[in-house]
Amino acid sequence: MNNYSEQLSSKKARVIAFYLPQYHPIEENDQWWGKGFTEWTNVTKAKPLFPGHHQPNLPADLGFYDLRVPESRIAQAQLDQEYGIEGFCYWHYWFGHGKRLLERPFQEVLDSGEPDFPFCLSWANHSWTGIWLGSPDKILLEQTYPGKADYKAHFETVVKAFQDPRYLKVDGKPIFVVFAPYDLPNPREFTDYWQELSQEYGLPGIYFVGMSFSLSWDHRRDGFDAITTHPPKDVINRFNYQNRQSPLQKVNKIVQNNLKQFMGIPRRYNYQELIDYMIPSVTEEANFLPNIVPNWDNTPRSGSEGFVLLDSTPDNFKKALEKALSVVDNKKKEEKIIFVKAWNEWAEGNYLEPDRRWKTSYLEAVKSFLFEKS
Repeated sequence: MNNYSEQLSSKKARVIAFYLPQYHPIEENDQWWGKGFTEWTNVTKAKPLFPGHHQPNLPADLGFYDLRVPESRIAQAQLDQEYGIEGFCYWHYWFGHGKRLLERPFQEVLDSGEPDFPFCLSWANHSWTGIWLGSPDKILLEQTYPGKADYKAHFETVVKAFQDPRYLKVDGKPIFVVFAPYDLPNPREFTDYWQELSQEYGLPGIYFVGMSFSLSWDHRRDGFDAITTHPPKDVINRFNYQNRQSPLQKVNKIVQNNLKQFMGIPRRYNYQELIDYMIPSVTEEANFLPNIVPNWDNTPRSGSEGFVLLDSTPDNFKKALEKALSVVDNKKKEEKIIFVKAWNEWAEGNYLEPDRRWKTSYLEAVKSFLFEKS
């Protein structure tokens, strides 16, 4: 891989893509959904639900990979490097009492040293539900918080990653993203304790990033260095709030949406209309790091209960990146971070990886955004 400092100085921002390590069978998914279940199961059976609905969305260059295969992980990293993405933010699952899931791909990356490509971790601290087959109210595995002893065990599980030279940092501090910081029984107890443990292991601290639906959340009070968002749901919430309708219009809209869902038609929104809402206004005190989606269509998971972003094209995605840059452009180099959700969440129609429709166009949008002169 190219020298990190040279890459950082030549880019407009640090684009970090969330990475789903789900593409391999595990015992739990076999039990819940059937032998051999992976994200590809829902992707390949998807069908169009309305005129002009493009489904299924199928992979191109990388194929239907299995993340137990080192060559697949290396090929992903090579694509990222070629198009200027700085690293992967692997979703990391720790349910309490030492229970982990989907840890194999990242553990093999860590242990083998391959691919030689930057990464960080994001703790997906939420219960697993039946959302992959359209049953979000069904609890499969509950997220728990047993206390400080479990926080210590968790830290000791990930500290080897923090110490890895590939790990993404700000001011020497490993970046650690928390999906639902407000779900922690006492967020400050958690962040303070991990900061203390990091010192014991010779680290200068942890750079905590909290994901939040509410931008009024005081992340600094809870020991977080930065705040980011939960697109696209929070984006749609802001859009709907700022485009409030009269009571009669609301009733008509609800009736129309219910009728469409009864007919098997999911909710639809225009990507271009939502770009401004992806980058909300925040106070100067908040260290806000944008998080944008290139595309979205989670009907392979949720059917008519899902929703679709129409007109989510590479050109419109690039416009969203440029909007995100306006928020971070005045930050110091290491904090010019733009998260992209996601690299490979195929059953949510939310990915940068090449598909058969757009080929590498989304990646080309990232590259032209990062390197072309303003």
